[in-house]
Amino acid sequence: MERTLTITINKDWRGFLSEAGKRAAAGAKSGTYQGETLNFESPSAFFGQLTALRWDMVRELMGAGVVGVRELARRLARDVRRVHQDAHALVELGLLERNESGALLCPFADIHVDVHLTSGLRKAA
Repeated sequence: MERTLTITINKDWRGFLSEAGKRAAAGAKSGTYQGETLNFESPSAFFGQLTALRWDMVRELMGAGVVGVRELARRLARDVRRVHQDAHALVELGLLERNESGALLCPFADIHVDVHLTSGLRKAA
C-alpha cells in the first residue's frame, strides 16, 4: 500500500481533529486506507517547520528507500550535524521515519499541500 499525506493549514484545530476522526471511522468501517493528514495552525507555523532545506530532504528521500544521515548529507551537500537536526524535526512531524538502525526513510509516495488563503475580512451583516 502506498501511503499518502495531505498537509493542511487550518487554525480551527478542533474542527480539523473532528474531520480526521470522521475519515478514520469511515476508513475503519470500509476497510480502506484514507490517507494521512498533518495540520498546521497558520502559514507561519507551516513555513517555520517546513523550510526549503527540509523540503529538499523530503524530496531526496521520497522513493529512495532507507538512507543514512551521512549519506543524505552527502547527497544534499550539507553539514551532517545540520541534516541530523533537520531530520529530527521531520521525524517529530511524521514526514520521515527512522528504522531500527537510525537510518531515514520517507514513507509517503505522495505528499499534497492544501493551502487556502482568505482576506480575513468579514462582511458586515
